[in-house]
Amino acid sequence: MGKKNKNKKKKVNPKKERYAKFRKEKPATATFTTPDCTPDEQKQKQEDEQKIESFLRYSKNPHTKEIVARRMKSKR
Repeated sequence: MGKKNKNKKKKVNPKKERYAKFRKEKPATATFTTPDCTPDEQKQKQEDEQKIESFLRYSKNPHTKEIVARRMKSKR
């Protein structure tokens, strides 16, 4: 096994060089700030989120009686 030459320059990809001008710099971290809310708005927002969460957790859409009867009839 031979030694690697650390001083050797890397090969430059001509296609990468040609299209480098079209690549845009992307920020590493996205800046996201929420608007400042008053205590009343915060309380209202929290209540709304709780209502939505409980609705999604506990609301089950039961099948209508006609659909249940039709299924039972088709199973016979």
